[in-house]
Amino acid sequence: QVQLVESGGGLVQPGGSLRLSCAASGSIFRINDMGWHRQAPGKERELVASVNSVGSTNYADSVKGRFTIFRDNAKNTVSLQMNSLKPEDTAAYYCKAVVRTMTRPDYGMDYWGKGTLVTVSS
Repeated sequence: QVQLVESGGGLVQPGGSLRLSCAASGSIFRINDMGWHRQAPGKERELVASVNSVGSTNYADSVKGRFTIFRDNAKNTVSLQMNSLKPEDTAAYYCKAVVRTMTRPDYGMDYWGKGTLVTVSS
């Protein structure tokens, strides 16, 4: 019913920047929270940043001051600007949205993208 498609991953040198984007489409009534999680090899998936429907943001301590999350409610998109990247930021990054669908406008369900790989290496 709902699809999330990410783009923007790739290889970047330490200190560099990347911008990830995610577009939600499908049977969307309203989107509550949108955000980005990441999973490094051998580690659990963790929250990187999130933004709610009124623009309040939340960041993992490890990315504060370096990453910025943006949301466009009209386009159902969320982006993550990543600056001053470090090797420890290397991971698969997943977009997540809590979506109220047309068939269930009273209930928010979690939807995930397939992920985009970010590699920070010299």
